[in-house]
Amino acid sequence: METRLLEVFRTVAHLGSITAAAQRLRFTQSAVSRQIAALEAEVGARLLDRLPRGIALTEQGHALLPYAEAVLDRLTAARQAVDDLDSLDAGRLRIGAFATAVAALVPRALSAFRTAFPGVTLSLVEGFTPALLERLSAGEVDVSVVSTVPAGPPDPDRFDLHHLLDERMLVAVPRDHRLAGRRTVRLAELADEPFIANSTRPEETLLGVSAAAGFRPRIDFAVGEWTGKLGCVAAGLGVTLVPSLAARGTPADITLLGLHPDDQSVRRVYAATVAGRSLSPAVARFLTYLRETARDLRRPDGAG
Repeated sequence: METRLLEVFRTVAHLGSITAAAQRLRFTQSAVSRQIAALEAEVGARLLDRLPRGIALTEQGHALLPYAEAVLDRLTAARQAVDDLDSLDAGRLRIGAFATAVAALVPRALSAFRTAFPGVTLSLVEGFTPALLERLSAGEVDVSVVSTVPAGPPDPDRFDLHHLLDERMLVAVPRDHRLAGRRTVRLAELADEPFIANSTRPEETLLGVSAAAGFRPRIDFAVGEWTGKLGCVAAGLGVTLVPSLAARGTPADITLLGLHPDDQSVRRVYAATVAGRSLSPAVARFLTYLRETARDLRRPDGAG
């Protein structure tokens, strides 16, 4: 049954006149009559009695009218729901991000997005890149901000990777450290320093690239959270690598040093979506905000 026929029938029933319905719908009277006849043939019953002045619904017409109105109202609601998603007046956006991306990049993009589209429901979950990619693949998040890991970049056959920035590494030392007055440092100068990292295996940490190049750090303390790592550094227990995205949260009793260009390692930061899956309007728009925020952070006066 064509919904157009139901719309014509509803209009005739509400106005009580084929002539008035034709004017409302901008059809000819004969076109309205033909469509009513087609609907009657479809349902197998007479729906209208043609009177000298207007029309009257038959019993069958009265029975059909509420169902016709319900179908048309639901269709209108469905169209509105799709329009709201396209215009970002409604919908949801679920973001996953690794820890240092939550320090600056993602919150700034989220804030700008929420200001522009307050009707979209936002949620954020923090985690490690491998777990975030699995949540993305399982449909638990819509986009994940991830980074290269010691095993390499995310699988491009499973994920579309939208490059945001390359994050350089800094060295965090206590403010009274012997090297605290330097702007840059060589890794060889830290060979005897105790390191604080999330694992005692260098290849599983931010030192992985350097370890592969031959630098073997002495990792005395395995600490997972950044607050714990920096707390250990501030207490003089060792030094640690800090991604530049996390630099703005560094306590005042810690000094950040740049790595010499020959020792510098970077990790690539991406927004990942599932390969082959259409982007929702919210995800597509949020990617724009992520790119703009990443560009701001790459500027000399940015936090990154």
